[in-house]
Amino acid sequence: MTNVLMIISAADKLTMADGTSHATGYWAEEVAASHETLVQAGFTVEIATPDGATPTVDQLSLSTDGGVSPEHAARFRTYLDGIQGDLQAPKPLAAVEPSTFDAVYIPGGHAPMADLAGSEEVGRILAAAEEASKPVVALCHGVAALLSARNDSGWLYEGRRMTGFTDEEEQQGGYRDQIPFSVEASLRDAGGVLETGAAWSDKVVVDGTLITGQNPQSSISTAKALISALAG
Repeated sequence: MTNVLMIISAADKLTMADGTSHATGYWAEEVAASHETLVQAGFTVEIATPDGATPTVDQLSLSTDGGVSPEHAARFRTYLDGIQGDLQAPKPLAAVEPSTFDAVYIPGGHAPMADLAGSEEVGRILAAAEEASKPVVALCHGVAALLSARNDSGWLYEGRRMTGFTDEEEQQGGYRDQIPFSVEASLRDAGGVLETGAAWSDKVVVDGTLITGQNPQSSISTAKALISALAG
């Protein structure tokens, strides 16, 4: 059986550029749609978070204020309720043995900017996956976690093609001038080769074992790209 490690941020707050605290969490669609797609393909998905803390869903991701229809919000909420046992008792990142997983999957929401972008444990897991040529998948703001993958030679993903939540989408979402750092700019500055689609379009970039999705709308396509990679 194929085992996928899904790393979810445990942050429920993000310190903004002006020092204020902003309520956040994981984005419902990115966890629910990705998890469901992988499970339907016959994969086992194990959830892990920093310190094994229970992750918090961003309430905007279940609201029309976050651009989510009531119908979609109800579907995501129902699915998340169905996996509450896993969400409430995740594996601590420090306890993760990378060799036991076939791939790593990191969904977003603003939360990964708070606790995954600079995580030594995430960096350890990503480095092990890279060394073993196992797929690493990051979606939307989850790509911020890729920034943690560094060694003495620099960033492990320098020169790799990728996508992620764009500055344009951040602006249209109302947070461009508030977020502590630009995910898009940070990836470019680190040496990533960014390929972005139109705002809110379904966009996935596959560069070898690195698979990235641009936004929540790319959740299912990103999960399907991993399924195809592992099938190949």
